[in-house]
Amino acid sequence: MHQTHFLVREPLLDPKQRVVGYELSWQHDAAVPPTQAELEDLVGFVAAQVCHPDHGWLLRDKTLFLAAVPAMLSTDALHNLPPQHTVLSLKTAELANADTMAAVQALRAGGVGILLREADLARVGSRLGTVCSYVEVRFSGADVGAQARTYAALKQSTVRMVGRPVTTWADFDACAALGLDAFVGKLHLTPRPGTDGKGMNPAQTVILQLMQMVNANADVAQLENVLKRDAALSYKLLRYINSAGFGAGREIQSLKQAITLLGYQPLYRWLTLLLATASSSGYSPVLLETAVVRGRLAELLGVGAVGKAEAENIFVAGMFSLLDRLLGIPMKEVLDAIQLSDEVMRALLTRGGKYGPYLALAEACELNSNLVSSLAASLHISPADVNKAHLSALAWTQSLTSA
Repeated sequence: MHQTHFLVREPLLDPKQRVVGYELSWQHDAAVPPTQAELEDLVGFVAAQVCHPDHGWLLRDKTLFLAAVPAMLSTDALHNLPPQHTVLSLKTAELANADTMAAVQALRAGGVGILLREADLARVGSRLGTVCSYVEVRFSGADVGAQARTYAALKQSTVRMVGRPVTTWADFDACAALGLDAFVGKLHLTPRPGTDGKGMNPAQTVILQLMQMVNANADVAQLENVLKRDAALSYKLLRYINSAGFGAGREIQSLKQAITLLGYQPLYRWLTLLLATASSSGYSPVLLETAVVRGRLAELLGVGAVGKAEAENIFVAGMFSLLDRLLGIPMKEVLDAIQLSDEVMRALLTRGGKYGPYLALAEACELNSNLVSSLAASLHISPADVNKAHLSALAWTQSLTSA
């Protein structure tokens, strides 16, 4: 299929701010609903990218939420997605048709999830569990008392509630208190209040010191000495090098071997990842996942133009672009603490230079932004290639966070 649309992803969070799934859609004008053909294309494309013939479901424990219309409920592409990780969303009014209802019940019997939109919760409360696994709740901070009563009834059923739009952390907390199970909003780009001003913890300080040394091309023995002082860091490096398959069939047990095998640029990239995950400032897990996806997506978008070695720098720029929010300190403080190359600095500060446009495109992919097509066109990257990179970055991130 010749793709002209770009993929938009929207994370769904659980009450602990972890990403439990993604809602995927084609970017489109909100006033014009997608056609059946477009929705079927999306299912087919996603299935082809994240269901691997040998490795199975590449998104690990994540569930995908995809919009559907009744006419596509028997489309072949649906059979290629694992039912336990697939949720189709339908408008409640469409279930008035007996054929649609029969198709929905057949999908449910086969293990596929169904999310109902625009449901009158007061009316369908008791029967809901037989029809769907999720129901969309339009959250408004208005009458919380009335909402609480409706949700309390639903909490007794097996149906899970997805709130939208939940655009502030205060709304998120209100929804979690009301018993909602998942939330859709722009929270993946919003730092949790009360996490700023913490500064860096001791683990992050050591990681930054190592990054500075790698930048300055310090010799392996010096790096080894710093690593030896941090048992947890040493353990993580050895675990990473052995799980990533660098060891050519033998287990690597010495730090010196690990550093030599990995090489300086990949080591720097790994430390960047570690710096973000070593945060103890109560950051939101969704922010970390967004940073990793952004870094990987920017890297994949740029690798064709700049080559693999330089694309490592684009990954670092992508990760660093959210580091101020992850560490809870201003970007200036982050940049003062570590020496970055001029090109990475330009990418971070102005989205300019050689790497900046790839970072800007990866950021635009996180939002339903019209900038995606113009940025992709200026970089000569086709919609299909952007979309493949997008799903590949999502899959790579799952393999990392569940390792």
